[in-house]
Amino acid sequence: MRILHVTPHLPPDQAANALLPWHLGNWSRDEGEEVEYVAHPPRVTGATRLAGPVTWVPRRGAQALERLPLAGSGLAALRVCRALASRIANADVVHAHSNGLLAELAILLARRAGKPAVLTLYGTEIWHYQPKKFGPDLFLRAYNSASYVTFYSHRLMIKAQELGLGRRHSRTVYPPVSESFTWRGEESQMAARAGLDIHNAHVLLNVKRLHPLAGQRHLIEAMNEVIRFHPDTRLIICGGGPMLEELKSVARSAGVERHVTFAGMVDNAAIAHYCAASDLFVLPSLLEALPTVAVEALATGTPVLSTDNPGGLELNDIFGPDVAIVPREQPLQLAAAITHFLQHKRRTLGTTQKAIDREFRPGAVAAQYREIYGEVRAR
Repeated sequence: MRILHVTPHLPPDQAANALLPWHLGNWSRDEGEEVEYVAHPPRVTGATRLAGPVTWVPRRGAQALERLPLAGSGLAALRVCRALASRIANADVVHAHSNGLLAELAILLARRAGKPAVLTLYGTEIWHYQPKKFGPDLFLRAYNSASYVTFYSHRLMIKAQELGLGRRHSRTVYPPVSESFTWRGEESQMAARAGLDIHNAHVLLNVKRLHPLAGQRHLIEAMNEVIRFHPDTRLIICGGGPMLEELKSVARSAGVERHVTFAGMVDNAAIAHYCAASDLFVLPSLLEALPTVAVEALATGTPVLSTDNPGGLELNDIFGPDVAIVPREQPLQLAAAITHFLQHKRRTLGTTQKAIDREFRPGAVAAQYREIYGEVRAR
């Protein structure tokens, strides 16, 4: 089987719609299948080995006319179609990721060519969807034309239905969690902490891009109250982004800069060690579909405290008491929940590990997509 993944991102970019097509390509290659990609060039530097050749499509063309509103959109569509046409002709299945001109045209061109097309939606495509009043709604056309649609979370699929986007041939497929995120008891936790040169009695972890929607400001503001009860507490924030200097200023203003470490961009292998070393993973986000980083923490045995964003609520549905919930944008309630947990620290329950093995491990996720590919090809 020849599978073409069309996605706005690929590694070394670390977006969810970069990592899933990368994983899927590797799994398909290991099964002896041929894999190709069409993607926009990465935004960050670095090299990542991919499962097959890539056709890179620049986000902007070289022609000055592409900068004009009407003519530009038509020229951009023509440029994307030219890049996609030969690759789609060579594919048995086209799998498009997220929304945008690249993914939407891939679905429409594949269906026009009689090829099965799978569309995976990650979050913002649905959370922020509004029907277009004027002009063609390419997203809606692609969504309705796709042979199958998968959603990154169940609540995302429910939201689509509430927006009038219910359809047959759709399901939730959760993101994969690498086997490098394995359960660690207290002894292994201390060893991981020593390996990272962390010597605090209590360790909190957040792994997200530094962005207003990630809510790190509220977590840093909560730290003043946390250290009043637990002075030897360290908060480690892994991730880069435009808010770094602002968040450092918030930490200074709150008087907690000595208790907050900004670790910057950290690779997945190091994230596994940070997760294992932590007492609690804190997710203060305002909006999430399904936060893979939180599931990775759970896989290492570290409980999660999340705000009541849709992804956090879904994790609570799946993992129960191992994912506690507090209201969004409420630093004092966040601090109270952290303080309570640090007074009663524990590792995750056995039921959490069973749920991760059943729904989130690479073998389970790969099997679901193989089933979907087989179904759309058989129609």
